[in-house]
Amino acid sequence: MSENTPLITPKNKSVFDVMTSKTSFWIGFVAGIMAFCTVGFVLMVVAGGGWKSLEANGLNAWKVKSTANANANSNSNSNSNSNSNANANAPADAFNNLPPISKDDHVRGDLSKAKVVLVEYSDFECPFCKRFDPTMQQVIKDYGTDVAWVYRQYPLSFHENAQKEAEASECAAELGGDAAFWKFADAIYARTTSNGTGFALDKLGPLAKEIGLDQKKFQACLDSGKYAAKVSADEQGGQAAGVTGTPGTFALNRYGDHKFIEGAQDISTVKADIDALLK
Repeated sequence: MSENTPLITPKNKSVFDVMTSKTSFWIGFVAGIMAFCTVGFVLMVVAGGGWKSLEANGLNAWKVKSTANANANSNSNSNSNSNSNANANAPADAFNNLPPISKDDHVRGDLSKAKVVLVEYSDFECPFCKRFDPTMQQVIKDYGTDVAWVYRQYPLSFHENAQKEAEASECAAELGGDAAFWKFADAIYARTTSNGTGFALDKLGPLAKEIGLDQKKFQACLDSGKYAAKVSADEQGGQAAGVTGTPGTFALNRYGDHKFIEGAQDISTVKADIDALLK
């Protein structure tokens, strides 16, 4: 023991008064590192909008474990083409190209709690998407916080109104957030007769007003075409991941297991895939 190191702290003196310079240095060094890390973490959380946003800013919790089972959806069989505009399952290796979930995505559910995420590429004028929409809504209702639904645009070129309807939904999101986006999307799917011109474009503005948005601001946004690039980017991302038609839905869990749900599969088929991913 050093002669400069007291056995006790003398009365009326603090620990720092009797501490050796070397000990003081290391305590200060460690304290500085801890303070730096704490401040950095807080800033990261605040900048990302909290825990949920940190989760939503990337597929960090949804990494691919294996590409071997991307086509291994035993329920997507030769009958799939009767339920979708797709003509083939997404290639197994293409799943790696699925764009990460970001703050620009429209999410139904809580990504921070979800155990399975469904990333759907859809077209507002697709009859199979219209058929599939109630199935997805039922899934969210039945699974609660265990499942989250991410919606992405995939307007098919032969559906005349699909592109502008997709842009309109993005304008709804700009003016009213995800809550407005989902109200708008639900209404389109409920009312369109599909196949290209099932919902008239001149009815988009009144629909925005109906769900509580400023119709003039909505119409100005839609007429500007400001979200055409965003819609196109969604579609290109889907193509890179192997989507060839609509609806095309990727189901994945936090362990990297995943399945591709092709077309308007029924509720029992979708639930079977989700249950397999939840195990």
